[in-house]
Amino acid sequence: MANVVVVGAQWGDEGKGKIVDWLSERADVIARFQGGHNAGHTLVVDGTVYKLHALPSGVVRGGKLSVIGNGVVLDPWHLIDEITRIRAQGVAISPETLMIAENAPLILPVHQDLDRLREEAAGRAKIGTTGRGIGPAYEDKVGRRSVRVADLADAATLDARLDRLLAHHNPLRKGLGVAGIDRDALKAQLMEIAPDVLQYAGPVWKVLSEKRKTGQRILFEGAQGSLLDIDFGTYPFVTSSNVIAGQAATGVGLGPGAIDFVLGIVKAYTTRVGEGPFPTELDDADGQRLGKRGHEFGTTTGRKRRCGWFDAALVRQTCTTSGVNGIALTKLDVLDGFERLKICVGYRLDGEELDYLPTAADSQARCEPIYEEMPGWTASTEGARSWADLPGEAVKYVRRIEELIQCPVALLSTSPERDDTILVTDPFAD
Repeated sequence: MANVVVVGAQWGDEGKGKIVDWLSERADVIARFQGGHNAGHTLVVDGTVYKLHALPSGVVRGGKLSVIGNGVVLDPWHLIDEITRIRAQGVAISPETLMIAENAPLILPVHQDLDRLREEAAGRAKIGTTGRGIGPAYEDKVGRRSVRVADLADAATLDARLDRLLAHHNPLRKGLGVAGIDRDALKAQLMEIAPDVLQYAGPVWKVLSEKRKTGQRILFEGAQGSLLDIDFGTYPFVTSSNVIAGQAATGVGLGPGAIDFVLGIVKAYTTRVGEGPFPTELDDADGQRLGKRGHEFGTTTGRKRRCGWFDAALVRQTCTTSGVNGIALTKLDVLDGFERLKICVGYRLDGEELDYLPTAADSQARCEPIYEEMPGWTASTEGARSWADLPGEAVKYVRRIEELIQCPVALLSTSPERDDTILVTDPFAD
C-alpha cells in the first residue's frame, strides 16, 4: 500500500494541517517526523477549530494511530498541556491512539532559556526564533547530551544525563550572566512528568515496520517548510532540523523505500514569519490585502506574517530537493477579487538572470524578482469542490503554476474547511 510524505514547500504556514487531516481519512497511521512545538497547525472540522503544535494532525481523526517520531524534539510539559486541551474539545487521546518514540529528545527549560538569551544578545543579528528551545535541543541531540524519553524511566540514567547536560549549559549561562540550573529541581520536574509521558512511549520504528508489513498506510507529517530546512533553506534564518522529505524515513526509523509519494503543500501566494530574505515580499496595499484576507498570523507566535506574490522559482527548487510528486495548492480563495496577479519566474542579480535562489546570504538578499503577470478573477473560489466550480482565470492560474514549478497539482484547497478540497490525484493510490 502507498505511504505518503507531506512537506511544506515554502517557508511554512502553507496549510499542512488541513491537508494532513484530509488525507488521514485514507491513512491508518499518521507519523510526525521532525520539528518541535514551534510548528503550528490549525484544523477546522465541522466549524470547530483545533490548534496543534506537538501532536500530529491525525489525532482529530478517530481510529487512527498518531506517532511522534525520533526526529521530533519534544517538550513534555507542553505535550501534556496540549493533550489536556485537545481532549477538552472532545478528542479521545490514549496510549492506543498516540505513540511517542522512546529515543525522541526532550526540550527542557534550560533550552528555552538559552534560546531567548542568545536572541536577546544577538540584537540586530537575531534569527527570529520562537524562543521555545527547539534549536538548543537539537544542538544537544547532536552533541550527545540530550535527555531522551526513555531516560525518564530510570532515575540513575536520568542523573547521568543531567550531569552531562549541565556540564555544558551552566558555563554557557555563566557567560551570559545568569545563574546556573538547579539540577535537583529540574530532576524533580522530570520525575513528576515522567509517568504522564512514558505511558505513550514505545519503539516507533518497530511498530511502523510491522504495520507497513501488514499493508497499513502511513502518512508522514512534516512541520515548517522546506525553505526553513537546515541545509537547503535560507540559512541562517532556518529551523534546526531537516524539513525536506528525505527526513521522513530517518525521523521515524524506516528506510527510504517506505516512501511512495511526496506531496508538497504550496500556498497560492507566499508568506514568511521572522527574519531572512523574501524576494517577492509586498510592503503595499496588495501585501496588506493578502495578510488580512488570508488571516496571516502565526498559530504559534501570533506574529504577523510577511506576504508576497507566488514565487515559482523557489517552489520549483523545493520540489526538487524534496522529490515532490505532486502539490496541494492551498488558499486559492485568498486571491479572489485581485484584478492582476504576479508570479515570480526567476531573479535578477547584478545584471544576471537566475532560475533559482543562490546559496550565499548576501546574494539572496540582493535578488530582485522577475515577474510574469496574469489576469485575476472576480468570482469566488471559496468552498469550490470541483474544477467546474472555479472561474476560468483561476484554472489558468493553477495550470500556469504547474508549468512553472514543473510539478502537477494533486489537491486544491479552497477554504480551511476539511471538505472544501478538490482531489486531482490520490496520493494513496497504488
